[in-house]
Amino acid sequence: MLDSDIRLPVSDDSAPTHVGFLLIPDFALLPYASAIEPLRAANRLSGHSLYRWSHISIDGTPAPASNGVAIAPDANIGAELRLDYLFVCAGGNPALFHHQPTFSWLRQQARRGVRIGGVSGGPYLLARANLLSGYRFTIHWEHAAAFLEEYPDLDLRRSLYEIDRDRLTCSGGTAPLDMMHAVIAREHGSELALAVSEWFLQTQVREGADPQRMKLRERLGIAHAPLLRVIGRMEQTIENPEPREALARLANVSLRQLERLFRQHLGRSLGEHYLGLRLDRARDLLRQTSLSVLEIALACGFASASHFSRSYSGRFGYPPRSERLPQHPIARR
Repeated sequence: MLDSDIRLPVSDDSAPTHVGFLLIPDFALLPYASAIEPLRAANRLSGHSLYRWSHISIDGTPAPASNGVAIAPDANIGAELRLDYLFVCAGGNPALFHHQPTFSWLRQQARRGVRIGGVSGGPYLLARANLLSGYRFTIHWEHAAAFLEEYPDLDLRRSLYEIDRDRLTCSGGTAPLDMMHAVIAREHGSELALAVSEWFLQTQVREGADPQRMKLRERLGIAHAPLLRVIGRMEQTIENPEPREALARLANVSLRQLERLFRQHLGRSLGEHYLGLRLDRARDLLRQTSLSVLEIALACGFASASHFSRSYSGRFGYPPRSERLPQHPIARR
């Protein structure tokens, strides 16, 4: 780790890059911190004010994170800030956010040449503001299914982060550390970027194209390759479930052997596991979209809304309609 007294030479003496953070109520605190802290570290380690930042809220009042921590803003939307970057930080359920003044302000910033970013659920708001058409981008995996139902034609990637011209999107968690490493390296060189990453104990800086989720082997604690191959196919075919016989052929075992593998490694049958995947997807869609119960049933491989409702109630103990959450508290202001 670099000693805090070490100063790396930086030749650029121009005005600090001004970075704005638009904090949407219920934003995720960890990815926000992972995005802003590298800027502070770059200033500290270089001995120069390379970056300065402003916090922005919708109405000028403190913005609460999902854990209850509130951050006092420097400005509200509509303020004249002359930004170089603007990152939208959102969490919770960004699909419920419909605040037209925010979308208009984001479009105005983009027209002014501000580089626009989204962190965790932030890309959902960028799509609502029509700022992602023609760009590749990413979003937290939790929001991906609902996002694709609403925006099937946009170029969503399942990556850690994407930097495409003047759009910067990040999946959340600690991935902003990796994205900001790329930003700092591009603007001030790899030596400073590596110093910042090492300061935060990053023993490996991940590439943007790296996956968001653990491999199935680590996630499920299973080392049986044919079974993992089947489970991977099941996760990819939620809307049109594969016949059990086709899954057995994929594993190159008999159907009886495949069922035995599911019982042995997962403690449930093939059908039970497949149904669980489909119902988990349905719950995400119920919570994050305005699709009807029938539309969600069909999107998750159920032939009818009644079959879906019975299965859902059997799994979770309440009907699908109970999952419908109230809209975002400032969604319709």
